[in-house]
Amino acid sequence: MVALASGDPLVSGIATTLLEYGAPVRVVPAVSSVALARARMGWSAESCAVVTVVGRSVSRVLRECAPGRRILVLSSDASTPAEVASLLTSSGWGSSRLTVLGDLGSSSESSVSGVASSWSDSSPALNVIAVEVSGNGLASWAPGLPDDAYEHDGQLTKRDLRAAALARLMPAPGQLLWDVGAGAGSVGIEWMRSHPTCRTIAIESDSSRAARTARNAHTLGVPDLQVFEGRAPSALTDLDAPDAIFIGGGATREGVLDACRAALKPGGRLVVHGVTLETEVLLAKAYADHGGELTRISVENTAPIGTFTGWTPSRSVTQWALTKSAR
Repeated sequence: MVALASGDPLVSGIATTLLEYGAPVRVVPAVSSVALARARMGWSAESCAVVTVVGRSVSRVLRECAPGRRILVLSSDASTPAEVASLLTSSGWGSSRLTVLGDLGSSSESSVSGVASSWSDSSPALNVIAVEVSGNGLASWAPGLPDDAYEHDGQLTKRDLRAAALARLMPAPGQLLWDVGAGAGSVGIEWMRSHPTCRTIAIESDSSRAARTARNAHTLGVPDLQVFEGRAPSALTDLDAPDAIFIGGGATREGVLDACRAALKPGGRLVVHGVTLETEVLLAKAYADHGGELTRISVENTAPIGTFTGWTPSRSVTQWALTKSAR
């Protein structure tokens, strides 16, 4: 069988799908749309990122945004440039310059440029978008984004605690996190922001919070985050085995800790936060039984005291972190 594909079949192409199914494939690549787009723009491969939104949410572009960043966006269709322009504008990157490269390599090849905030041009169905990012939107891959980057109802792992948890969860390319009792989804979202191949399954029993987690994931550039509405441990059945698990709520529910520890792959990391005495007792016992690292974290922030400034303490959090034996 011969499958004819344009350009490089391994750039968001049919060869990738065939190889994933285990078929024996000999790939004969030609010049890809990415190579053509870089040539037209005069951009080196090492100076730009490539994001595909073919059959995917355009929100994926946001993870790559930073002032001066160059992004090549592989479009789904003629509507994609306008969607990307609108997304950039609503996210603080409205001054970014877009160049829509249409029908690359053909006799009808075209190039149209403009600013995202005033984009109004029509585009051919086959196009690649070159984005030169400019503006003051959110740009960071480090753990501990500002709390106001999230929509939440108070059920949010605050930035200092989030950074401490992710330091122990240790995101790595291609790995999967379970965010159990996700709340606003902040830990799972920042796990995915650390690398484009990181994956998160967020488990949340409250339907409004589950929906909020999905919205936050789109807003912060990781729309592929999966949200499962349910209560642990029963909701954990049949999920893909995780490389790391964060339990931000519900640790005292019977069976949750044991189920999570058992589900971890060898070498996997478990981090649990607790603010109540009951959870602290549970985590102290887990530490005595299984080892790991037990830490109490206290954070104080400045606040007005009359005409002066003083320290306002937040609730202390007990953190238990465990790395499962690699055997």
